[in-house]
Amino acid sequence: MFPVNLPNVLTVLRILLVPVVVVSLLGNSAEGDVLAAVVFALASLTDFVDGYLARAKDSETTFGKLMDPLADKLLIVAALLALVSLHRLAAWVAMVIIARELAVTMLRMGVGHAGVVIGAGSLGKIKTAVQIVTVLAVIAVPNKPLWVSGLIYAMVAVTVISGLDYFFGLRRHIQAVQRAADAAGAAAQPHAH
Repeated sequence: MFPVNLPNVLTVLRILLVPVVVVSLLGNSAEGDVLAAVVFALASLTDFVDGYLARAKDSETTFGKLMDPLADKLLIVAALLALVSLHRLAAWVAMVIIARELAVTMLRMGVGHAGVVIGAGSLGKIKTAVQIVTVLAVIAVPNKPLWVSGLIYAMVAVTVISGLDYFFGLRRHIQAVQRAADAAGAAAQPHAH
């Protein structure tokens, strides 16, 4: 069981809304698109609200730190896969985004076992916002006008750049920890006369 507080309940709600978005989209009707867009927007809104509430009320939990980014990824990836299956989004776009999300999640889990926690940086937050706006536009705007195509390319670019930023930031963080450990080790050794 997870610690019951409003941010965690919103995170679980977001996960439960994922199948609603997918089923609404796969119905491939105008009504389904409207429902998918509304539910996707509502689910995305819970992401901003739960993070804000957790920080404001000082109620951040390990469950929330783990499940919140996972819920975001589930929502985006499920919507992308549904849009690809409907031929409303190129498969390569989804693959680039899914590959980045998987790589960062695996890195985060790998270094998490070593006690290193790197939260979402500002580029990661921008990436999430751009993904949400773009997926919402692809769902809600028929016939993909030029500005929606531009959003899709911007989403891919921001996703790749934020992935590289995360990777190099993690590398710098690990090197800094290693330098600090080396310096502490050198300071602890007795000096020979």
